[in-house]
Amino acid sequence: MTKESLAAAFAGESQAAEKYLVWAEQAEAEDYPNVGRLFRAISFAETRHARNHLRVMGGINSTAENLQAAFEGESFEVKEMYPAYEEIAKLQGNRQAGRSISYALKAEADHMGQYTEAREAVLAGKDIDDQPVNVCLVCGHTVIGDAPDKCPYCAAGKEMYKTF
Repeated sequence: MTKESLAAAFAGESQAAEKYLVWAEQAEAEDYPNVGRLFRAISFAETRHARNHLRVMGGINSTAENLQAAFEGESFEVKEMYPAYEEIAKLQGNRQAGRSISYALKAEADHMGQYTEAREAVLAGKDIDDQPVNVCLVCGHTVIGDAPDKCPYCAAGKEMYKTF
């Protein structure tokens, strides 16, 4: 039961942390910078809780093992979760949900390949090449290297990519 409790707590804390970051952006957009700061600080605290739970659950392993687990998670999303959700959105006529799910499905497929390449490098005792990683702020399309002039998934311009 403790393992299941920690897993549920990890999921809840992770979701809360992200939700609070989004709410911080909203508060700041409405000209409440101090409320935004409060949301960001509490998001940080929730992230600490999630990391503690993950550590206790044994969820932090070698980089190669973490990359394999990340690949498996993305694979589940691409092969099972998102196709089912996409079909439900279509059946219910919810175009916004369908678009959001479609964007995620395409990006997750990219992530699978990126994690595979990174794992192969790590297993060979090498790091991946030192290149920027660009993420579309609209749909999450992720590309290693320069951002494209236009996102292949949502048609956003190059200026809509965040570089890591």
